[in-house]
Amino acid sequence: MAEAVVASLPDEFRAQMGDIVLRVEDFATPEQLAAVDLDDKWELSGLYEGEALPDRSIWQSHRMPARIWLFREPLIAEWHETGVRIDDLVRHVVIHEAGHHFGFSDEDMHALEQSAD
Repeated sequence: MAEAVVASLPDEFRAQMGDIVLRVEDFATPEQLAAVDLDDKWELSGLYEGEALPDRSIWQSHRMPARIWLFREPLIAEWHETGVRIDDLVRHVVIHEAGHHFGFSDEDMHALEQSAD
């Protein structure tokens, strides 16, 4: 589902996401939770790890690729609690986390989500 979301993004965005690694795990690690000031593993359904494109320098090299993490159990719990389709939840989380890659504001992320097929 996450790969399908990336494939549905407009070409100008998808072309700049080539180095992002998509990962799916059951839950975030304690370190990942701490990085976003959360304690409860059920509260985090996705995470972007990496340096946003606007913050990168051509002088930096040999960095790890950016990652978008999806956390399966919190997504499934939200699906059951809200009744929102699981593919719509995955789409929302992937686009939100991709927005961090581009340095987008929440408003920019909403517009990107609306433009995806």
